[in-house]
Amino acid sequence: MTAEKGDLRRQLRQTRKALQPVWGGRAGMRLMGQALPHLTVQDGAVVAGYWPIGSEMDPRPLMMALQDKGARLALPVVTAVGEAMVFRAFDFTDQLAPGLMGTPEPATGKPFLTPDILLVPLLGFDRQGLRLGQGGGFYDRTLESLRARHKVTAIGIAFAAQEVSTLPFLAHDQKLDAIVTEQGYIQI
Repeated sequence: MTAEKGDLRRQLRQTRKALQPVWGGRAGMRLMGQALPHLTVQDGAVVAGYWPIGSEMDPRPLMMALQDKGARLALPVVTAVGEAMVFRAFDFTDQLAPGLMGTPEPATGKPFLTPDILLVPLLGFDRQGLRLGQGGGFYDRTLESLRARHKVTAIGIAFAAQEVSTLPFLAHDQKLDAIVTEQGYIQI
């Protein structure tokens, strides 16, 4: 199954990479328009997004809109390979620095927050709520840890073309509660 996932990852990276120049920043704006009618955030709720890297779908317009509705924002922080991520408070005026895995993270002085909504990047998804990530297992470990102690809604962020009919499933894989693309909102 690992080889099957590896082949699928390579294929889906190419698909996503081809979409980014076609859509540019418009995809993130369309995604925001698809998601907002389905998301209600309580004032002060914590929304953990991510800073897009490479050809990942851009969640920042959605994050800004949710912040305007009263949400507090957070970004993931990798503390160690093989561990669940933690989340630090984030504001769009903050300076970010490369973290342990090279991804942009908030400064170490920012407080830790527990997300109520987690926006999850992915390479592929299916209609059963399965996602295929980069292969490090960070989001699976993080979702498992969060769900053991707190109600969190996990929303996959993707281009519609990243949908596949079915994905391989392993015991540690964590399902998404919804997926949003530039073409629609899929409730699982």
